[in-house]
Amino acid sequence: MIEVNVNETPGGRITSFEMSGHADFDEYGKDLVCAAASAVSFGAVNSVFELTGTEPGVEQGEDGGFLAVSFPESEDDDAVQLIMRSMVVSLQTIERDYGEHIRVTINR
Repeated sequence: MIEVNVNETPGGRITSFEMSGHADFDEYGKDLVCAAASAVSFGAVNSVFELTGTEPGVEQGEDGGFLAVSFPESEDDDAVQLIMRSMVVSLQTIERDYGEHIRVTINR
């Protein structure tokens, strides 16, 4: 199962997220849950960098089963937060359809 943990401040600012595990929906290379979660998360991180100039801290596992990203406060923080909220909504949409393979937790 893919576990996604999103960390928020009490005020609702997303400070970081961590994604770990494997969906095991299908064999490697055919796993649409893994592909969807990867596309959404990497797309969001790339968008933060490209659209806001904010450079998130990124840590990846060697086997593709781990991604940790932290977001420093920046003058474009509103845009960063909008992109991250969009990522969370997309991941929760995947979770609604494939909840046996992905779990999204918001830590406040």
